[in-house]
Amino acid sequence: MMAGFRQMPRLTFGPGGLRHDPLTLPEEMAVALSFNGSTQAVMMATPGDLADFGYGFALTEGIATPAEIESLDIVQHPNGLEVQIWLKSPAEARLSARRRTMTGPVGCGLCGLDSLDQALRLMPAVAAGGFTMTPAQIMAAMAALPAAQPLHDATHAAHAAGFWAGRLRAVREDVGRHNALDKLAGHLARPARGDAAAPNGAILLTSRVSIDLVQKTAAMGVPVLIAASAPTAQAVSLAEACGITLIARARPDRFDVFTHSDRIRETADVG
Repeated sequence: MMAGFRQMPRLTFGPGGLRHDPLTLPEEMAVALSFNGSTQAVMMATPGDLADFGYGFALTEGIATPAEIESLDIVQHPNGLEVQIWLKSPAEARLSARRRTMTGPVGCGLCGLDSLDQALRLMPAVAAGGFTMTPAQIMAAMAALPAAQPLHDATHAAHAAGFWAGRLRAVREDVGRHNALDKLAGHLARPARGDAAAPNGAILLTSRVSIDLVQKTAAMGVPVLIAASAPTAQAVSLAEACGITLIARARPDRFDVFTHSDRIRETADVG
């Protein structure tokens, strides 16, 4: 499997004149996700954490839970990689009812949907769960994210999705923000993983918040979504309907709360 980044030659023009100065850039390649022998999606993605990607995509797209996945293999092809996922019978029947094929650029999470209704699908409400955060914890969570982004450190061209529950538990990176969140979802949900965190915490995103990122967060059952950039109006409406606390434009010294502000407490719960 190739690394997530590599050096590429370049010419740099600047005050010091012309110089040859290679730059480290993230890898981006076609990754096919196939279920029971049929390709469901082709995404342009960074070729790392692909098993997490497969589990997470299946979960957040409503195809299968981790328990419904029988096996997963990653196969190298001349023009890309294939994540081959084999489903148990109940999930296979569900997939037949909502077949899609997506082929598109990074950042495109709704390409090629068979139905416009599917793009705006309603999600089940996230359980209340009693999880709360203080303003200090929200800012500390986002402040911890940059130190856990080696791909971004090397390239300055990758998104990250993290999970915070008292501390930063896991981070996944990709050139696509949707892919990064799917990889995180798969990491948290995969069976027999000792460091898997419970969903009662907060998703952290380095990107803006579109409606499909809220859908994926709802599918994960996570009650809080915190992002560095602004949400769309539709993302706010869906977060409200799903019972998700949506926090955006998060900075080291401020943030905006758009929905379900009851999860924000001035002081941490004790006990």
